[in-house]
Amino acid sequence: MYLSFRIKLSLVFYLITQTNPIMKKLSFLFTLLALTFVSASVFAQLTKEQVITEWKRAKVYTKAYLDAMPADGYTFKATPEIRTFAQQMLHLTDANYYFGSVVNGKPSPMGKASAEKTVEQTKEATTKAVMEGYDYMISVIENTPADQMQTMVTAEGQKVTKALLLSKAFEHQTHHRGQTTIYLRLKGVTPPGEMLF
Repeated sequence: MYLSFRIKLSLVFYLITQTNPIMKKLSFLFTLLALTFVSASVFAQLTKEQVITEWKRAKVYTKAYLDAMPADGYTFKATPEIRTFAQQMLHLTDANYYFGSVVNGKPSPMGKASAEKTVEQTKEATTKAVMEGYDYMISVIENTPADQMQTMVTAEGQKVTKALLLSKAFEHQTHHRGQTTIYLRLKGVTPPGEMLF
């Protein structure tokens, strides 16, 4: 029976990866890298309405984290070298203002001020500032015409499309919200469940 070259090659690759532990690990690593690339590319292919929906979902999810942390936990640090819970959330907010101002080409409403350095680290003040930062970012996306999402902008010395920059901004806020999970756990609080939809 005749097997095509592709099938033979696939069969050989499968046999090697299943019998050799190093190849098995490399195969797993390459699969993870491929999935990472695909997932990063997908965000840039979403419609403007889908991007807005994702940011609104992220706002609700972040609010759940802010609500879950007791008021006395806002100045809590897991270790002395890192940000407090409030500073993590306010840093996320500073970045939302930064990325949003690059996308819309206008100065940030925060000016050169930093929420992380100027907002009082209370539950009320932090929550208000963080929610306003999400509202700003959502407004920027709503007011950016869909046909301008592929326009090039410069952020952090890199030339990227507005769509890609919004993807990076989304990744950043997810990263810092995720970091606060350990703060909640250390304060004896169960973090909010995942909100994928």
